[in-house]
Amino acid sequence: GQEKIHTPNIDALAKKGMIFTDFYSGSPVCAPARCMLMTGRHPGHAYIRGNNEMAGRGNVWDYKKASEDPNLEGQWPIQKGTVTLGRLMQEAGYKTACIGKWGLGGPLTEGNPTLQGFDLFFGYNCQRQAHNYYPEHLWRNNEKVHLDNEIVPPGTKLEKGSDPLDLKSYAKFTQKEYAPDLMIKEALSFIDKNKDHPFFLYYPTTIPHVSLQAPPQWVEKYHEEFGEEEPYLGINGYLPNRYPHATYAAMISYLDDQVGQIVQKLKDLGIYDNTVVMFTSDNGATYAGGADTPWFNSGKPFKTEYGWGKGFIHEGGIREPLIATWEGHIKPGSISHFIGAFWDVLPTLCELAGTEPPDTTDGISFLPAMLGKETQQEHEYLYWEFPAYTGQQAVRMGPWKAI
Repeated sequence: GQEKIHTPNIDALAKKGMIFTDFYSGSPVCAPARCMLMTGRHPGHAYIRGNNEMAGRGNVWDYKKASEDPNLEGQWPIQKGTVTLGRLMQEAGYKTACIGKWGLGGPLTEGNPTLQGFDLFFGYNCQRQAHNYYPEHLWRNNEKVHLDNEIVPPGTKLEKGSDPLDLKSYAKFTQKEYAPDLMIKEALSFIDKNKDHPFFLYYPTTIPHVSLQAPPQWVEKYHEEFGEEEPYLGINGYLPNRYPHATYAAMISYLDDQVGQIVQKLKDLGIYDNTVVMFTSDNGATYAGGADTPWFNSGKPFKTEYGWGKGFIHEGGIREPLIATWEGHIKPGSISHFIGAFWDVLPTLCELAGTEPPDTTDGISFLPAMLGKETQQEHEYLYWEFPAYTGQQAVRMGPWKAI
């Protein structure tokens, strides 16, 4: 895809492992994609098929009220007793953690990650709250962790009369505690604590979801590389940004650095050779919040404009990178054309963990493909339905896709 953003650690994963060329998310937006990843079911069977913000509870978009009332946080919850990937890993003897963004049920609902198979949860329970990288709070299990940040709701504009070309006009959008900083520390700590025990770390980072926000030192690197640019004033949602191209690139390079920290931690602890690392994404590149993904050619060779990328079941909206590495088992620099999707991850990890997947899964294990074996089972078809954005359906069968 794009060639402007530097991602040496993700590139290294690809060189040392396997690239899947024909892999898909379960949905073109957050919550349903995560539901399908966690349950191994395709969108015709999955319980959550769209982003349901449950507005009937009250003003769920009021950030101040939500920070005071956890009943206003979270999306439509997955049901009590759902067979999740986390629960299956627990039953197989693994310690489990979800660190990042959940989006499958608020803190006070049956969808809470601590009730759905995760020994540790840290991050944003609610995807609305995740629209600001300097939030007032995060969650650790069932405890609200207050941060040294003020509430700045997405949609906030520059102060009237301020100079949009002056970086100081954007000062309130960069605060003290950057949520991804806290998340990577928690992830590395979890790995440390479980180095002598089987563990499953699900790290659904919010990056590069808008709002455009990154630590200044990362932005400055790309500002020097890209040069001057027009500011983003918030006309397409989220928060204004003085250097939108530089900030979007900075966010992804920051994520790349986190990938490097996780891999290095595994190596330092001597467990890298016994750890499978997978990297993928829950939907295609966005059209909102000043990200300007066509400028980066983020979905190359597919389009990312509105109607083609995120929110739509065209290839640019659901066809995602998947990289898998496992030192000594997956051939370095290998490529697989296995046609798969999020619902295949659950049976694959079950096979790795030596446990049976539930009968309800629509997925098939792609472990044979990862190991270069010729015994890989193939899908007869992949199916998507997405009720939002006017309603969409798609089927892929072999080299063909119908929308």
